[in-house]
Amino acid sequence: MGAQLRVYKQKISSAQTTKKITKAMELIAASRIQKAMARVRASNPFARAVTRAVSAVATHSNVQHPLTTEREEIRRSAVVVFGSDRGLAGAFNSQVIREALELGQLLRSEGREPVYYLVGRKPVGFFQFRRIETAGEWIGDTDTPQFSTAEEIAGALLEAYELGGTDGGVDEIHLVYNRFVSMMTQTPETVRLLPLEVVEAEDEASSQIYPLYEFEPGPETVLDALLPVYVQSRVFNALLQSSAAKQAATQKAMKSASDNADKLITDYTRLRNNARQAEITQQIAEIVGGADALASGK
Repeated sequence: MGAQLRVYKQKISSAQTTKKITKAMELIAASRIQKAMARVRASNPFARAVTRAVSAVATHSNVQHPLTTEREEIRRSAVVVFGSDRGLAGAFNSQVIREALELGQLLRSEGREPVYYLVGRKPVGFFQFRRIETAGEWIGDTDTPQFSTAEEIAGALLEAYELGGTDGGVDEIHLVYNRFVSMMTQTPETVRLLPLEVVEAEDEASSQIYPLYEFEPGPETVLDALLPVYVQSRVFNALLQSSAAKQAATQKAMKSASDNADKLITDYTRLRNNARQAEITQQIAEIVGGADALASGK
């Protein structure tokens, strides 16, 4: 009985230590969410303004720019997967990786070869373990993303896109990331980045009349200048969305872990009390039995 009591005491102590760690991580994630969401809100107006400007040039000019024109045959498609460098975030990484693999299967069924670009140690480790070839990897900048990382990713994507699928590049670009919906919900989202799909201008055309546009020095030159900025802003916004979603997922996972630790402590405390009561009962029975034996011997 004494050994059993020691086992339950050790388990209670272990659960209490685990609860302290998970509670601290929950509080850290909660403090970081507000900063991450503030960065997302700050980046949204610029991303929308750049998208609107590119859409205006593409819609109100007759120029056939390679970054806004659908290619006749799409052989290779870039799939950029935004994960995290650290785990302890529930299904955050697994759901975005699953979304990327399902997109890859869909592209293969359409006769297109997926080319994976990975952001975060967790996606990189997953693809390396399964020996899936990748075209680019970026790690170490997922918790607090910097714009320089977005510039580097956008530069690699634009270089591959301008090269084209026939020459070892890609013919279209998809972004796969977790979008922050609420503190309890983070949903994987797939967005086609290039070629640009002009939908914003069509939606607004019914509510307002656009003026005549004149582009100086010319629409093609304007697109050449705007599109790299557009790609960088969309990639950076995806990095920020993924970062905010990761912090929310971490807080939710750590809260669940703390609740489970509380349950374990309650269960082990009850078992320890039961074992102690059984030990006391046994000791009393032994004492009474010894006393009875002495009395009968007299």
